[in-house]
Amino acid sequence: MKGLILSGGRGTRLRPITHTSAKQLVPVANKPILFYGIEAIRDAGITDIGIVVGETHKEIRAAVGDGSRWGVEVSYIEQPDPLGLAHAVLVSEEYLGTDEFVMYLGDNLIMAGLKELVASFRERRPNSQILLARVPNPNQFGVAELEGDRIVRLEEKPKTPRSDLALVGVYMFDRHVFEAARSIKPSARGELEITDAIQWLIDHGRRVDPTIVTGWWKDTGKLEDMLEANRMVLDRLAERREDGVEVDARSEIQFKVVLEQGSRIINSRVQGPAIIGRNTTIVNSYVGPFTSIHYGCRVENSEIEHSIVLEESSVLDIGHRIADSLVGKGVTISRAERKPRVLRFMLGDHSVVGVL
Repeated sequence: MKGLILSGGRGTRLRPITHTSAKQLVPVANKPILFYGIEAIRDAGITDIGIVVGETHKEIRAAVGDGSRWGVEVSYIEQPDPLGLAHAVLVSEEYLGTDEFVMYLGDNLIMAGLKELVASFRERRPNSQILLARVPNPNQFGVAELEGDRIVRLEEKPKTPRSDLALVGVYMFDRHVFEAARSIKPSARGELEITDAIQWLIDHGRRVDPTIVTGWWKDTGKLEDMLEANRMVLDRLAERREDGVEVDARSEIQFKVVLEQGSRIINSRVQGPAIIGRNTTIVNSYVGPFTSIHYGCRVENSEIEHSIVLEESSVLDIGHRIADSLVGKGVTISRAERKPRVLRFMLGDHSVVGVL
């Protein structure tokens, strides 16, 4: 069995961050989202993984490499244009061959992992197994309608959903999905929809098993979803201090806080769950719960909570508490001399913002 991770999307809902960075590499708890997917597939016993890439392929190749750090072998499959999930399956046919495979959307997180789900698929041997979760906004997802334990209809982002069961970004298929993907037509948005391919399997007598996921799952395509994913992952971390960490006598570290190598906490309070990246310095500041600050950052004379700060950024001399924010790479947020003021940020990479 092989793994297939889709990482070719443009990430329009996370702009401006994704103007300069692949959405699958935006970190959750200081680790790129994509890495959680690789680990989940590996932990399910799958060591051959194909990654479908698009215009950000150079960045993803540089971050992932050959997969050896996870004990897997990674191959890259180029999708020239993001023409739908079923199209991504078709461009991967040569790599997948006749093997069964698990397809994982590279910007999704499933906290329970895939081990039991993959084991169930291998044991029951349906033509496809799809994961479903109840959501409050099903019109933003592919939606499944069930009769008992049987799927009768799938629809992509329906205006009037027939249920609240959304397709989670993990699918399992055998070789029949290639015939299905070749048989469907592009949707109104010009894409080959995986929901249409699965519906084709159902309509042609193939066995598609649903599994309702009751644990935590998140599609991290939007800012609020990124922050929630960050919160959930941080809440599961164990407290840890790595080598070279400095915490002076005037500082307080409370609850679950991860201090990565070379981080410095000076006259500050860090309230977990939180993670402070390597060689990051916190001075005369407060870092509140559910905050991840990546490597090489500096927070001085400021307060921040429930936020994600990417690498080599600075927050300096801010008189208000920053919250619910995603700060890109190489960003500087500092006090300006003039008035008036307000603080709520989603900043692109290498921005410089003067806060009044």
